Amino acid sequence: MKPITRRLATLCTPVVATAMFLPAVQAASPASAPGKRPNILLIVADDLGYTDLGAYGGEIATPTLDRLANTGVKMTSFYASPFCSPTRAMLMSGSDNHLVGLGDMAELITGEQKGKPGYEGYLNERVVPMPQVLKDAGYRTAMVGKWHLGLTEEQSPAARGFDYSYAMVQGGASHWGDQSGIVAFDPEKPPKAIYRENGKSIQIPRDGFYSSEAFTDKLIEYLKKDERSGKPFFGYLAFTAPHWPLQAPEVDIAKYEGRYKEGYDKLRKERLERMIKLGLLPADTKVYEGHPNWPKWDSLTPAQKESEARRMTVYAAMVENMDRQIGRVLEYVKSTGQLDNTFVFFMSDNGADGNSVYDVARTREWIHKDMDNSTPNIGKEGSFAEYGPGWAQVGMTPFKLYKSFLYEGGISVPAIAWGPGIDGGKVKRAFAHVSDVAPTIYELAGARHPGTSYNGKVALPVRGKSMLPYLQGKADKVRGDTEGVGWELGGRKALRKGDWKIVYSNQPWGTGEWELYNVAQDRSESRNLAAQNPQKLGELIVAWKDYVAETGTLELEGLANRPGYSNAARYYEDLAIEAAMPPRRAK
Repeated sequence: MKPITRRLATLCTPVVATAMFLPAVQAASPASAPGKRPNILLIVADDLGYTDLGAYGGEIATPTLDRLANTGVKMTSFYASPFCSPTRAMLMSGSDNHLVGLGDMAELITGEQKGKPGYEGYLNERVVPMPQVLKDAGYRTAMVGKWHLGLTEEQSPAARGFDYSYAMVQGGASHWGDQSGIVAFDPEKPPKAIYRENGKSIQIPRDGFYSSEAFTDKLIEYLKKDERSGKPFFGYLAFTAPHWPLQAPEVDIAKYEGRYKEGYDKLRKERLERMIKLGLLPADTKVYEGHPNWPKWDSLTPAQKESEARRMTVYAAMVENMDRQIGRVLEYVKSTGQLDNTFVFFMSDNGADGNSVYDVARTREWIHKDMDNSTPNIGKEGSFAEYGPGWAQVGMTPFKLYKSFLYEGGISVPAIAWGPGIDGGKVKRAFAHVSDVAPTIYELAGARHPGTSYNGKVALPVRGKSMLPYLQGKADKVRGDTEGVGWELGGRKALRKGDWKIVYSNQPWGTGEWELYNVAQDRSESRNLAAQNPQKLGELIVAWKDYVAETGTLELEGLANRPGYSNAARYYEDLAIEAAMPPRRAK
C-alpha cells in the first residue's frame, strides 16, 4: 500500500458511510498516475475560531478535518484578513485587498473611500481571479456558498471564471430556507438574501434547506456534470457556517446539550490544556482572557448564562455539521477514484466573531420586532442569535481579541493542506498569508497567472508567494524575514516582518498608537515593546509606509472610531433582553 493510500484509509468519519476511506483502497488508477494534474478542493469556513477544531484543541467533533490535519500539514501561523470579504478578495486574487476592490467591506465603505481605486466594494476588473486562471489552464471550475465579492450578475462567480456556481452573494444570511438577510435598513421591510445560480437570481427551496447541506449537495452535483471530461476540477466550497445567525438542525444541537453550561473560563482552560498537549503552544503561554469591557461569566444572571450556553451549543452543532459535509465531498471524490490525486486546502476567513450586526443600520429594531431569540428557540428558523465576545475570545485562545481587530485574534486562523506530495503528518509554524494560496495552487496545477495584462487589459500581478515548497518539506519558510506584510481595515492597522509585528487599534481596544510585539515569543501580544525597542518600531513603521504606497491604502483619521459593527458595545444589553424573552407563539 502506498503511503498516501495508507493516509487515505484513516480519513473516515463515523457519521458518513463506512466505505468512505476503507483500508482496501484499489490500486493506483489513471486518475492518480504520475504527472497528472491534481484536482483542487478549496474549503473556507466562515468566522471559525482558531481552537474550534479538535486538531487545534477544540472539543467539537470534527473527525474529517482532524484527520486531514493530522495526516496532512497543520499550519499554526496562517493569516487572513480581519473581515470576510477582504479575505475572499485576497484568496481569489493572490493580491492585497486594497488593490483588488475590497479596501474596506462594501457594507462599511465611507464617503471618503467611495470611488477610490481599490475601494469599489467588489472584486474589481483588474483582477484575473483564480477560477479564471485555472479554467484557462484546462480545469473545470465550480463554487458553492458565500461569495461576498459583488452583488450583481456582472460581479457574480459566473462572470469571474466559474463554470458552475450556486452562491449566496452577500455577507451572511439565514441558514434555513426562509432566505432572510442579516442587515435591516427599515424594520418594516425584512432584509432578503440574494442567491444566484450560474449568475441568475434564484429563490432557494423553502423546505428542507440547510446551508451547509445544500451547498454540499450542489457541489457534488456540479462535480458529477463533467466527470467524464478527463479534466481535473477546481471546487470552491465556501460555507456560511458557523457565521451568525446561529442556526443548526436539532439532531446536531442535541449532541451538545449541557456541554457549555459552565461558561467561558472553563472552556478556555480545557482548550488551552489540549493545545499544549498537542504541541501547539508552549506550557508557559500567557493567555488573553478578554477585554475588560466585557463581563465575566460569573457576573451573568442564570438566565443570561442559559442563553449564552445555548448559543455556544448551536455554534458547536454548526461546526460539526460542516465537518460532516466535508466528509461527504471527500467520500464522493474517493468514489470516483480521484482522491489520491486531490489537493485539499481548508481555512477560516478570519477570527471568531465577537462583534454585533445589531448596531448596523436599524437591524436591532428588526430583530427585536420579528425574531424569537428566547433561549429554547435559538438555533431554529425565526431566531437570530449572535456568538458574542465571550465565546469568540475562547474561540481565539490564547490570542488577543477577535474578528475585526488586527491583533492575532482577528487574523490568525486554522489552515490545513492535504494531498499528493504534501509533507504529511507535520505541524508547520512559519508565517503564511491568504494571498499565498492562489500562487500555491497555480504552481500545483501547472497554471500560469497572466501577469500585468489579460485580454488586452491591465491586470494586477500576484503579490503572494507559493507555499508549495514549504508544504512539501523542501523549504523552512514561505518568505524571508526582511519582507513586510501589511493589513488595514476600518482604520485598524498592522504589519508583520519576520518575528516582529506592529499593531494600531483605537481606544479602548488598543492604545491609539503603534504597538510592537515579538509574536514568536509573545503570540498573545501581552508585552508591548514599543517603548523598549524604538529602533525596531521605527523599522517596521518604515515598512508600513512602503506597504501603504504599494497598495494605495487610505489612512483616514478617526475611521476606527466609527460607530457600528466592529465597535459594538451593546451585546450584553441585548443578551439581557433576549434571555428574558418568553417563547413567542407560532404565527
